[in-house]
Amino acid sequence: MIVVAGEALIDLVPQGTGALADLKPALGGGPYNTAVALGRLGSPAAFCSRISYDAFGEALLDGLREAKVDLSAVQRGMEPTTLAVATIDQSGSAAYSFYVDGTADRLFTAPPELPAAARAVSFGTCSLVLEPGASAYEELMRSAAAQGVFTALDPNIRAGLIPDPDGYRARFKSWLPSVSLLKLSEEDALWLGGTPREWLAAGPAAVVITQGGDGLTAFTQDGAVHVVPGEEVDVVDTIGAGDTVNAALLHGLAAQDALSAEALVGLGAEGWTRLLRFAARAAAITCSRAGAEPPYASELGDF
Repeated sequence: MIVVAGEALIDLVPQGTGALADLKPALGGGPYNTAVALGRLGSPAAFCSRISYDAFGEALLDGLREAKVDLSAVQRGMEPTTLAVATIDQSGSAAYSFYVDGTADRLFTAPPELPAAARAVSFGTCSLVLEPGASAYEELMRSAAAQGVFTALDPNIRAGLIPDPDGYRARFKSWLPSVSLLKLSEEDALWLGGTPREWLAAGPAAVVITQGGDGLTAFTQDGAVHVVPGEEVDVVDTIGAGDTVNAALLHGLAAQDALSAEALVGLGAEGWTRLLRFAARAAAITCSRAGAEPPYASELGDF
């Protein structure tokens, strides 16, 4: 089982042009999208978060159930659900403004243990920024790594939520000894500073950088670099594309019994190329439709 830890929220996505375009609510949040994508790909997955009892929270739970995601690690709260208002530019890229004060997911507390079947746990996005929940997710990351569980991190930077950029960058570096696989976009990499080699030296066995339509690049501890091009597609928007990459990488690694630091390096050129191409195809399908709608296994075929 792959456990995904982090926020679930509602994206308000414009359905037309202009500042006051009709906004349609959509299920979202980077970790939430990753969990749904894993479920759709057929990976046993569980979601670890705190979700509101409000109508939005119930809809979020329904989406997880539909994707056959295990809910045993979900906490509940009476506080409202976080909202994210998306702005889509002409290229389909999305930017967000957030409404997070007093919302349920910020009050997440670290569980005493992960589900017994957990082989990996994935972290990222707003959940590692907004306190007090951020410290709880950080605690879970460190404890999972200490127990030898494979850990994946996608910082998925939302600069508007980070009041102290230098403090966050220092905190990011402190997580790296507890991370097996670091995945981030080239925009995230630029904002964070540093290089893949510097990050690898701090702990991760592999770093994967997404470059939008230009593809993906993986760097591994043995000094290898693996590059695949992007898949050509008519982009509707990019919402959920990076989260789909997260899920596809984890799904592909699980399918190869490669959820360990040693196995990441041992994949070699053929294994990494196959994995990255699978992730690129999955992300392209997500980009071809509105909102975070990751593909099903039937659309991609077996890994």
